[in-house]
Amino acid sequence: MGLKATPITDDLVQLTRFGLVNAYLVREEDGFTLVDTMISGSADGIVDAASGAGGGIVRIVVTHAHSDHVGALAALADRLPDAELIASQREARLMAGDRSPEPGEAEARLKGGIKKLDLSFDRTVGDGGQIGSLRVVAAPGHTPGQIALLDSRDQSLLAADAYSTLGGVATSAGPYIRFPLPGLATWHRPTALETARKLRALEPSLLAAGHGPVRRDPVQAMDEAIARSA
Repeated sequence: MGLKATPITDDLVQLTRFGLVNAYLVREEDGFTLVDTMISGSADGIVDAASGAGGGIVRIVVTHAHSDHVGALAALADRLPDAELIASQREARLMAGDRSPEPGEAEARLKGGIKKLDLSFDRTVGDGGQIGSLRVVAAPGHTPGQIALLDSRDQSLLAADAYSTLGGVATSAGPYIRFPLPGLATWHRPTALETARKLRALEPSLLAAGHGPVRRDPVQAMDEAIARSA
């Protein structure tokens, strides 16, 4: 299945398929929070990776509705019926097939593969919400309702596609020559750049993106990425 599990800290495991698409297991006292589900066909590997890391998956958070982040969500929901399913309200609406804009939202065309799912979320979260040890940070731009997650224990930032790290740290405010896909799939580039600045201001200890390796002490590289995108 091409899934690789890499322990990053005592509380964070990176899951990667084909060296390209990431999900994350965040350890909590009651089990793992899974952040994103990668592409379809990943469910068995994700469950096996959690078991190998010593826990079960008790909640599943999706950062945004693109198919490379929610591709295995339906299969995991079937396999783990007791796991809590969580997303932002905006992205949950997209995944339900409702593409109508929010009042006051930037007028831009949705890009990337938006996955429509026949399931309901147990909880929706917004900026400042809490999921175990993770603080929800609204991170719109790549999609209208994308969220990032900051671990209060060590300031690890799970940045979804607000940043990528394949070929170097980059924002998704525009195509990055070494890995252009996140930028090409971005809904509204000015908002994505604003989000990149917001996440950098958190001064994270490490940057865990949706694509690419985890970067430790990433602030300088984030500054450089923002400068390239401005």
